[in-house]
Amino acid sequence: MTKNGTQPAFAADDTSFEEMSFAELFEQEDNNTVINVGEVAMGTVVGLSNDAVLIDVGDKAESFIPLAEFRHEDPTREIKIGDEFEVFIEKRKDEGGLLLSREKAIAIKVWEQIAKIQEEDGTIEGRIENRVKGGMSVDIGVPAFLPYSQIDLRPVKDLDALIGQTFEFKILKFNRKRNNVVISRRAILESQRAALREQMRTSLQEGQIIRGAITNITDYGLFIDLGGMDGLCHITDLSWGRVSHPSKLYNVGEEIEVKILKYDRNSDRVSLGVKQLKTDPWERVPSQYAPGSRVKGKVVSITDYGVFVELEEGVEGLVHISEMSWSKKPRHPSKMVGVGEEIEVQVLKVEAETKRISLGMKQLQPNPWDVVEESYPVGSVIEGKIKNITDFGIFIGIEEGIDGLIHVSDLSWTERIKHPSEKYAKGETIQAVVLKIDKENERFSLGVKQLEPDPWQAASSNYPIGSTVEGTITNVTDFGVFVQLEEGIEGLVHVSEISRDKIKTPVGMFNVGDTLKAMVINVSADDRKIGLSVKALQEKEDNNGAIPEEYLQKAQSSSPSTFGDLLKAAAGEDLDK
Repeated sequence: MTKNGTQPAFAADDTSFEEMSFAELFEQEDNNTVINVGEVAMGTVVGLSNDAVLIDVGDKAESFIPLAEFRHEDPTREIKIGDEFEVFIEKRKDEGGLLLSREKAIAIKVWEQIAKIQEEDGTIEGRIENRVKGGMSVDIGVPAFLPYSQIDLRPVKDLDALIGQTFEFKILKFNRKRNNVVISRRAILESQRAALREQMRTSLQEGQIIRGAITNITDYGLFIDLGGMDGLCHITDLSWGRVSHPSKLYNVGEEIEVKILKYDRNSDRVSLGVKQLKTDPWERVPSQYAPGSRVKGKVVSITDYGVFVELEEGVEGLVHISEMSWSKKPRHPSKMVGVGEEIEVQVLKVEAETKRISLGMKQLQPNPWDVVEESYPVGSVIEGKIKNITDFGIFIGIEEGIDGLIHVSDLSWTERIKHPSEKYAKGETIQAVVLKIDKENERFSLGVKQLEPDPWQAASSNYPIGSTVEGTITNVTDFGVFVQLEEGIEGLVHVSEISRDKIKTPVGMFNVGDTLKAMVINVSADDRKIGLSVKALQEKEDNNGAIPEEYLQKAQSSSPSTFGDLLKAAAGEDLDK
């Protein structure tokens, strides 16, 4: 009978009990032995249906066991009449017959096996069934629990990939009453790894090339399982070139070939290298990248001061910001190129010892400064717009990328300009004279005052020595009085030339804005100095306009006429005292 009370349909070749003779039945009955409940007995397959197996255990009646209890043992095995299996006698049914279980017979055998395996520190085979809370469920004949920490030597990322796979396991602990078994695969792997480590300690040598599997990737390198111990390949030993992060080149689980760089047998620390499997490219750099040659490369890094270009793996050069353009002066190199962009450059300098290559971009373009001297000769007049105004001068746009500077001292012959913005505005168009072109330093000097004659060049003829002049007092100091003779031309009456009588200071004797007459006693257009004397004018008038020659010579050689000269003279007089 099946569990639902129906009689299973037997295969066509089975013998029906109704076809058996009474004598055969009697003989069979006579051969039956009494089976005890709770025991494991050997049973024989005497009948098959679609979902059940009829088992004879030698008792007065056969019993059915669901076919599902047999299929999980070996799904490929075909059960036939006459096959023998151990079964567990669960109980006798009230209506007659026995309740048998193949699964419980297996479980009893498995529990005995589990106890023996743990006692002998052996292993048992099991199939991972599914994920459960805290680990995996494994079929070892009975359900067993495999904690996450005991699955492998390292955390497993894809646990679902293990489902359906069969492995050997160690028995950590079991409780038969609670049907609880805890197993470990890691214990087996650790034992295997310890044996391999001992073997590697004698065979591992520096310089040896070996294959290993990547177990972990960090910011600073790769951890690689060499079979018995782990080694570290630092990020600097991954490639001769630049590596932003090891994960850009490798993946966990990937097998790679490495070279043993260093092995410390005391600590079992192994340093590995990948780049050492290849020749250092810098050994051929001097011959391959000669100064002046043009090469292509990829921009791998951009800084404030320039761009790093990879010419090949392990070989990088720097294009300094000053070598990027003849004309444009970028605020930042990223305004001209981007990371990953392929560019053409010219090799400027190679330093193989320090592994440095200087590169240039602007050298691939015509240098505008080569034609500047021809286009704008010194002394020529140009016209341009004011691009920038600073406290030291004005920048004028000449050509694309070339600016000229008008220094504040070259804005006027006569005016004292504190800041150029007092007279000029940005964007204004002005004319200027080319004063100097420094091609090497890329400097273009201009002047505005040079558009007009220098009034001092006519000073010698306009103010001859011995002539009488009249001007306005602009400043009164302890060492003398400054007198403006015309716009931009000033003379100085030293304190010693104010009166025949010796005076300490002219302060209080003269006022700014007053008119003063004096005689010219010294003129130097180059030094832009005019020396004046009130005392000499008085002597000239007393002598009917005639001045002794020796006085003039003394005045020309001794009379200071600049602020600096007067300070020195004043200091000298104080020392004499």
